[in-house]
Amino acid sequence: MTDTFHFDVCIVGGAGHVGFPLAVAFASRGLSVAIFDINAAAVDQIMAGRAPFLEPGVHEPLADALASGALVATTDRAVVGRSEHVVVVVGTPVDQYLSPDPEAVPRAVGELMQDLRPGQLVILRSTVFPGVTRRVEHLLAPLDGVEVAFCPERIAEGQAMTELFTLPQIVAARTDGARKRAAALFGRLTETVVDLQPEEAELAKLFTNSWRYIKFAAANQYYMMANDLGLDFSVIRAAMMEGYPRAADLPGAGFAAGPCLFKDTMQLASVTGGSFPLGHSAMLVNEGLPDYLVKSMEARHDLMSMTVGILGMAFKAESDDRRSSLSYRLKRVLAFRSARVLATDPFVTDDPDLRPLDEVLAESDIVVIGAPHSSYADVPFAGPVVDVWNLRGQGALA
Repeated sequence: MTDTFHFDVCIVGGAGHVGFPLAVAFASRGLSVAIFDINAAAVDQIMAGRAPFLEPGVHEPLADALASGALVATTDRAVVGRSEHVVVVVGTPVDQYLSPDPEAVPRAVGELMQDLRPGQLVILRSTVFPGVTRRVEHLLAPLDGVEVAFCPERIAEGQAMTELFTLPQIVAARTDGARKRAAALFGRLTETVVDLQPEEAELAKLFTNSWRYIKFAAANQYYMMANDLGLDFSVIRAAMMEGYPRAADLPGAGFAAGPCLFKDTMQLASVTGGSFPLGHSAMLVNEGLPDYLVKSMEARHDLMSMTVGILGMAFKAESDDRRSSLSYRLKRVLAFRSARVLATDPFVTDDPDLRPLDEVLAESDIVVIGAPHSSYADVPFAGPVVDVWNLRGQGALA
């Protein structure tokens, strides 16, 4: 920190899945860090040394940072004006019409304007609609000495405390001074910094997530095709990949969900005025997989007389995050197509309808692996198991 500022970094929205591990990472590298978040319960958890969600590897550096005073978390926005670097991490969802809100980040920055001071660097960390960085630059232009950079988050949930230190960081700014400052800050975490212009960086992040979403859709479409022919996609995929590097990046089938991939693909579609047929096709495949599984189950079983158990309601393995989880879409479809649906998850704690695993197994006639938590790989169950992930190594036929 400098004589002008009390903190090196303030993470706005720092109690969330993106901001919290970033704050801990910066503090672990010797920086003085403040978390500002309106979620008082999460702030209290952090100050008590508890992560507000599952993130492997975060607890020890969190404890060290709190003990040394390198990290504080607060709901008092005064810390924004006392920090040299202000990293803004806010959600950027799409609405019910699959349209992004391009004003979400500018609106959040606008609420901070009264707290910003000369000499500060405002860093946008959220995935944003192209042109948002320029919009924020114009918004802050009347403030003397406040610079702007865009440094998109690139981590996967559950891998933050590894990937923040190993993945290259994209840094984008309109001025050389802002670029150098942002590069120096993130250079405390990672050895490689990639320079882009803001609009290039905005598209790079959206392209990355939509590319992953499209790859998952290809795998899920292949799964459906093989399954309709009575063949096991997992067997075919293994044969394709064995000793053949050009097929090495073919994902397995499974629910492509969570708070980023679908949303960012739809943001990219909005950029083109709705003309992104590849992205829209990927959305139809991935979002349609739960419905497809239920139809396949109906063809083999009398679902209307059966209790179906769903094992895993988080959007990914070993996670407690159920945002945009397709297991919940599966549950809604099964609620209409079966006699009863029971659900369980060892990590999700904010769904009062979840039941203990033993109870779900005892009362279900058939179970579906919703999230491929490793603990489900060897769960004993005498009835049929629908395992699109092939987690259990017994095939992926529905």
